[in-house]
Amino acid sequence: MSTPQGSLRLRNVPGSSSKKKSSSQAGTDSDVDSLDKVKKPIASPSSGSEWDYKIGFVVITVLAFISRFWGISHPNEVVFDEVHFGKFASYYLERTYFFDVHPPFGKLLFALMGWLVGYDGHFHFENIGDSYIANKVPYVAFRAMPALLGSLTVSVTYLIMWESGYSLPACLVAAGLVLMDNAHIGQTRLILLDATLVLAMACSLLCYIKFYKLRHEAFSRKWWKWLILTGFALSCDISTKYVGLFAFVTIGSAVIIDLWELLDIRRPGGALSLRDFGYHFGARAIGLIVIPFLFYLFWFQVHFAILTRSGPGDDFMTPEFQETLSDNVMLANSLNIDYYDTITIRHKETKAYLHSHDTKYPLRYDDGRVSSQGQQVTGYPYNDTNNYWQILPATDDHQMGRHIKNHELVRLRHLVTDTILLSHDVASPYYPTNQEFTTVSLADAYGSRAADSLFEIRIEHGKPNQDFKSVSSHFKFIHNPSKVAMWTHTKPLPEWGHKQQEINGNKQIAPSSNVWIVEDVPSVPADSPRRQREERQVKTLPFLRKWFELQRSMFWHNNQLTSSHPYASQPYQWPFLLRGVSFWTQNDTRQQIYFVGNPIGWWIASSLIAVYVGIIGADQVSLRRGVDALDHRTRSRLYNSTGFFFLAWATHYFPFYLMGRQLFLHHYLPAHLASCLIVGALLEFVFNAEPSAEEPTYQEIKSGKKMVLGPQRHITARERFAGQSMVPAWIACIVILTIAFAGWYFFLPLTYGYPGLSVDQVLRRKWLGYDLHFAK
Repeated sequence: MSTPQGSLRLRNVPGSSSKKKSSSQAGTDSDVDSLDKVKKPIASPSSGSEWDYKIGFVVITVLAFISRFWGISHPNEVVFDEVHFGKFASYYLERTYFFDVHPPFGKLLFALMGWLVGYDGHFHFENIGDSYIANKVPYVAFRAMPALLGSLTVSVTYLIMWESGYSLPACLVAAGLVLMDNAHIGQTRLILLDATLVLAMACSLLCYIKFYKLRHEAFSRKWWKWLILTGFALSCDISTKYVGLFAFVTIGSAVIIDLWELLDIRRPGGALSLRDFGYHFGARAIGLIVIPFLFYLFWFQVHFAILTRSGPGDDFMTPEFQETLSDNVMLANSLNIDYYDTITIRHKETKAYLHSHDTKYPLRYDDGRVSSQGQQVTGYPYNDTNNYWQILPATDDHQMGRHIKNHELVRLRHLVTDTILLSHDVASPYYPTNQEFTTVSLADAYGSRAADSLFEIRIEHGKPNQDFKSVSSHFKFIHNPSKVAMWTHTKPLPEWGHKQQEINGNKQIAPSSNVWIVEDVPSVPADSPRRQREERQVKTLPFLRKWFELQRSMFWHNNQLTSSHPYASQPYQWPFLLRGVSFWTQNDTRQQIYFVGNPIGWWIASSLIAVYVGIIGADQVSLRRGVDALDHRTRSRLYNSTGFFFLAWATHYFPFYLMGRQLFLHHYLPAHLASCLIVGALLEFVFNAEPSAEEPTYQEIKSGKKMVLGPQRHITARERFAGQSMVPAWIACIVILTIAFAGWYFFLPLTYGYPGLSVDQVLRRKWLGYDLHFAK
């Protein structure tokens, strides 16, 4: 499927073209393979011979811009995830630090558009349905950015087919299915990231094809240009969303095959020395790994350079990071904590306070295990006097004014019940492997249970003898004898625990979920000299340290997106378009935006993917039985050019089956674009692939009776199909685009959000049970 130049049938065949060519499949293989039958030099076609392609390109581009920009000002309200990405653009313009699970490139483009039109970021996109007009937001300018990128995606799709040497009908079908797809249109008319992602993915395919076609001009200026541009496109892809990594898998697979072919001693022009092979390997490593990574780092550098003020993203970062932001609450409110201070302790992730009350644990839990029947220690989400704890030294010496240091042993006294926090070797309510937390009397805490009531203050990234502070010291509270960390989670206790959170001792100390913060020191009055702070200077951190910290936080929170969503869907539903997503509704006018693709276009694409797999399987079985139904050129193109598109589809689709996070229909858009390329390729295969008597057969190549000459230049579709009738291909093209147009037009009211539909009109569009509004 993805072997370069040759086909699966030519593997390990002496003299076959698969051993003579030096680069991987990239959609252009048969363009060049068609030279194998040429007996004399052919002059390169003049640029004027492709005027029809140029006209097609202009027409398809103009239609793309019309379809994406038409009615872009409607609705004049916040729609779906515009609440996130519009808000992030505003934060950039206010230079206010925020946190998001996606890399910054796509959001920076929105901020750039806002800056260009003079927007100051005053509106924070808080709720779906908020008015842009009333809040004076240049929302049309923001939406114009993805509309522009979405329009260019259609053009790039056309160019991919053109550069791959496909016929004009094939180019128009592939681009037309993207042009008239309601999902691509809907996603590129709003302030969302997917237009950037899909365009970057398409550009990576196009640039690699251009690079591949220059394989006989290795290390030339153009060769380097397209290699670096491929890397840049890949960088933009992964710098928008991490699923952009799939494009690296696509291109990387082609490059691996390319390098494998370069090792062939029977390649055209003679074998490469290991030194020359090293140059090829190094060039690709630089262009497709090093340069993309540097660009990826660059966007984060821009991100940090812009966001210099404290903001809603502070809580996701360590105190050291937060202190690099101006106006940070830690710089203003952080206090040194002294022994005998009263403090409130809050869990960093769940925001629950360490809490206790005089209710006891039940004698037996639901699973039959026995508890200590000690006083309950729980996590409570609200401020309360039962959250007050006095921090005591290991020896109750009553020395006041002494700062607490990192790694010191302390006790916590619960003020309301006058008991001491303790952990012991009794299983917690929900976790048999974790220790129970309870409290005991002062007499027991300083007597028989003295060791079990000692805890170590372990500040995250702290230094020896570092002061323990409120707000700024993120710490783990380690039980000294057993070395378990105080931990909580969101599953509420039963009624006997008042539906509060369980607190227990976690044997796994390393996870960040064990981190707590002293939120306040209530025993220190507001007018105390301890609360008076001199103005502090904003600190600095090395870029890579900030970058590594942000990466860890982004990956962790991305993996936590596992909660259910009413419009989430599963990967098996996407190719068949079984579910959509409601983006926006307006009750008064019965208008709605429902994110769904063009069902006819999607079903055609998904069907032809299955057809392609069937063709490959049938061809392999036929070859095993000695039946050679395809000539060399057609088979090479089928396996390599179409195979490259199939590889792009598979690598952008199947990995989602391994993900445990929330998934939505828009995750399939890059794979859908690849499936449209397959449709165009198969249209040409079915209606124009006439066997050539001049082409060597599989058996002739395998037996060595005929050899395939090495290609030297790209062959256009016009040259390949000279003398063949294109009428069947044009008829198929017109039929496919006509029925795709019908599906596109039928679902337009759901894509553009107007006009409003009657109950009957809504019901007629509930194909496959789409959960549309106003169906009653």
